[in-house]
Amino acid sequence: MTSTDPAPFVIERIAIPASVDAPDAADFVETVAVENEIRADALGSDEMAWLPDEQLPNWLDSYMDMRWFVVRDGGRIVATGSYETRLDGDAATTAYVDVTVLPAFRRRGLGTALLAHVEEVARREGRTQLIAYVRSTGEAEPRLLPPTGAGSVGADDAATRFLRGHGWVLGQVMRCSRLALPVDEEALGAIRERARAAAGDDYRLHTWVGRSPDRWIADLAELESRMSTDAPSGGVDEPEDVWTPERFRDAEEKSLAGPRTRFTAVVEHVPSGRLAGFSQVEAPADRSRPAFQQDTLVLKEHRGHRLGWLLKVATTDLLTAERPGHPGIFTFNAEENRPMLDVNEAVGFVPFEYEGVWSRKL
Repeated sequence: MTSTDPAPFVIERIAIPASVDAPDAADFVETVAVENEIRADALGSDEMAWLPDEQLPNWLDSYMDMRWFVVRDGGRIVATGSYETRLDGDAATTAYVDVTVLPAFRRRGLGTALLAHVEEVARREGRTQLIAYVRSTGEAEPRLLPPTGAGSVGADDAATRFLRGHGWVLGQVMRCSRLALPVDEEALGAIRERARAAAGDDYRLHTWVGRSPDRWIADLAELESRMSTDAPSGGVDEPEDVWTPERFRDAEEKSLAGPRTRFTAVVEHVPSGRLAGFSQVEAPADRSRPAFQQDTLVLKEHRGHRLGWLLKVATTDLLTAERPGHPGIFTFNAEENRPMLDVNEAVGFVPFEYEGVWSRKL
């Protein structure tokens, strides 16, 4: 696929292969490597890398329209632009995009062309909003604050100037935090006991590794849906993203087919028999690499019982019991989500990087 934008380079859409060993997988594997190289250069660390076979399950989501565009120089991929949106429902009006360029190829118009390309794809297909999560690369003054007033990005950062110059608005700041493993058991034990005491007899913890029990699938789908309505979204107009039990099971099966292992903790509200919250961690096969916290949520109607503390400790306990040796766990939270940041900080998470959440109406 070639862009109609006048430019001295070609924008191509790459194939998403059925497996990383498929004949058409080379471009996908190279694109993942490029994004990992860009991320490592920005962070000074490769701990945030996801390998091709770890990323692929997300790209095979049958409920999403996901596309990856690239620009080459001499046959080598040097810039990427991703586009994803739901296929139906209210969430289908919003597209999530990301544009990255290798440091040596910046200031040549590649990022501008890729952003214009994915914006045009969204506009042509009737999307009314774009959202992008963009790494904040500096701590220098002056700062740009989101509408929440929580967190900030550098007002003169290259990414900030680029996005504002193209009509994007900062709506939220996300904090990426890292927990070094193993955790101090004395400190973790104190948090665990406080959480259990606050939860009382009305809440019961369940944990498992891998495939979720059938009895909880409907509740887990509801919790995933509530991630789009109950989690803080700052000044970003996040659409409701409805999950069905079928969608949850499909996403889980694709994830389990990949090389990462999923560790899940849930809290049951005993009087109703329904789940009040959940938390998931995924860990790579290589224990020298860190694990990543996935979705964590306590439903609004069940907050105030330290269930977030209970869940965070439970996933940490489960990971260290079943797969000891990982050096740490990464997690992302909105800067205005002080209750969850309190949980993380109490457990021992420390800030690692920050991202701005930007949006643009079409």
